[in-house]
Order: sequence, then structure tokens, then C-alpha cells
Amino acid sequence: VDAMKGLILSGGKGTRLYPITYTSAKQLVPIANKPVLFRVIEAIRDAGITDIGIVVGDTAPEIQAAVGDGSRWGVRVQYIRQEAPLGLAHAVKISQGYLGDERFVMFLGDNVIQGGISRLISQFAASDWNCQIVLKEVAEPQHYGVAELDGDGRILRLVEKPREPRSNLALVGIYMFDHHVFEAVNAIRPSWRGELEITDAIQYLVDHGYRVYPYIHKGWWIDTGKPGDMLAANSLVLDEMEHRIEGFVDADSHIEGKVTVEKGAQVINSVIRGPAIIGEASRIVNSYIGPFTSIYHHVVIESSEIEHCIVLENSRLIDLPARLEDSLIGRNVEIVRSPIKPKAYKMTLGDNSRVGLL
Repeated sequence: VDAMKGLILSGGKGTRLYPITYTSAKQLVPIANKPVLFRVIEAIRDAGITDIGIVVGDTAPEIQAAVGDGSRWGVRVQYIRQEAPLGLAHAVKISQGYLGDERFVMFLGDNVIQGGISRLISQFAASDWNCQIVLKEVAEPQHYGVAELDGDGRILRLVEKPREPRSNLALVGIYMFDHHVFEAVNAIRPSWRGELEITDAIQYLVDHGYRVYPYIHKGWWIDTGKPGDMLAANSLVLDEMEHRIEGFVDADSHIEGKVTVEKGAQVINSVIRGPAIIGEASRIVNSYIGPFTSIYHHVVIESSEIEHCIVLENSRLIDLPARLEDSLIGRNVEIVRSPIKPKAYKMTLGDNSRVGLL
């Protein structure tokens, strides 16, 4: 793509994902064993963009340690520090030095979109538009920023979480701009939240006669901000990824459907029903792993049943008395059935954990 840059927003504390994100940036929580942020970098790279700025906040050291200079993806990454979460338009404002006069795509680092953004980028690159925003038809637009279009299919106005939405087209966290956006972000005032809102900046462009067009995305899109969204995105990605078995599966195990067993993983006397993924160096012994489950690296699951879950690294689930479902299990978690009588549950849980027992 002709001199276009990428801007990924990866600040934010991830409060809706506590306690998982107390110790970690939400953009690094894995979907189908790959951090969401890595998926965003790949989507931008696959659209032909190799210069990417990542806006970071409090979790900057962790994001920089995970992503590095971007060379593993064949891109060049620069980090832009946002001293406080002052809004998406503020993130654009502080990135002006990096972006210069070039067109750019801005992508929220916790969004997962089906099918990438190559078509979208080429459409914008071939146009003389000043801005293009990605919209998606949604069932409950009142929870989103909503776009109203005019007769020519241009953006007329944007309303944040309207009580009575004038359309069912929600703003997805992907935007394209040329340098005129800097005029807009420097002109707008903070909202009632104390943030410079990207919707206000786009509205400024519309009101000042700039060409702002929508791209209506037909596939799925998920903002992975909440545990339920994480599980939904995990299910969708598991279902459409290419699966392969690189680890060890013994003769007593049964693998059904779309299953990935990563290198160094071991499956012993177990049943795995896809779509599912077992991470590097994890051990599944005498267990059942049901559909839509992602087991990250160095996890041990023994004599247990689990389905529709994400289990993060270095956790151990041993001899669970009942099937574990619809759960997001963090790092270094141990759920072990106590062998002594009388029967007892033993657990050490992080702040704000939720547990449902039989």
C-alpha cells in the first residue's frame, strides 16, 4: 500500500476483564492461543502496511516485551506513550509526529474482525476520501456509537449510545484518516467523560465538508473487552482457523473435528472434540476437552472435563468433580480436588473472581 501507516491503540487498563488483567494488558489475552494484539498486527500487515505505531499506557513495558520491534511479523513498530487514557482522539493527537501527513488506519488493539482489512485499505487507498469508518449492522445499536447516512451513502452524523438509534449501523473500532484529522482532534473539546472522543473528531470532519464514507463490514466483529466476548471471539476464531497436530497424541486418545495440538504438547488417554487448541508443552491426561476450548501453553489438565473455556498459561486443573464450562481461567491458577475425606474444595482465587459450585 502506498505510504500508509498503522496506528494500534493498546493503552487502557482492561477493567472489564478483571481479575485476568490485573497482571496483564487486555490486548495480550490470547484468543485461540494468540494474543488479540498479535492478530491486529497481522491484519494490518496482511493489508500491506509495514509501519505501525502502537499507543501504550500503563501496561507499556509488558506490551513492548511481547511485541518488540515488530520484526517477527516483518513490520516496523514504534511506541507512542499516552500518559493517561484521555480518549481515542487524544491518541491520534499525540501520534501526529509519528504519522506526519500520511494516511493511516487506526485499529483498536482489543478488536477481532473476520477476514482482515485488506479490502477496506485498498478501497480507501484508491479514493480521495478524507476518512472512512467501519460500520456493522447490530441488533442493539443503543450500546454503540451509531452512524446515520445520507442519501448518497455518506456519513451524516454520529451519535454515541443513542437512546433512540436512527440506524442499526454501529461503529467498529477501525478507522481510516488522512492528515485532516489533526485539524479535527485539535479543534474538539473533551466530552463529559473528560476524553477527546473520536466520534466528535469524525463529526467535525463531516460538519466541515470533508469526505467521510462508511465501509459496511459483513463478517463478524467482536470487541473482546468482557469475559463473555472473549469466549465468543475464541469460538469464532477456533472455528475458522486452519488446524494441525504437531504435538504427541497417544493411541488411546480420540481427536474429533478441528483440533490443533501445538508442538511439545501431549495428549494421553483423552478425548478432544474440536474446534479446540492445546498449547505448547501442555499435558492433557485422562481428560475430556470439549468444543470451543483454548488451552494455552504449559497447562496441565488431568482427570477432568472442560468445555467452552479459555485456560491461560501455567495453570493446573486436576481431578475436577464436575465438568468446567463457559469459564476464563487466568495464569498460574490451580484447581485441584482435595484427596482427603471429608470432600472439600480447595482454591486460591484472585480479587473479583467468580466461582459457581455444584
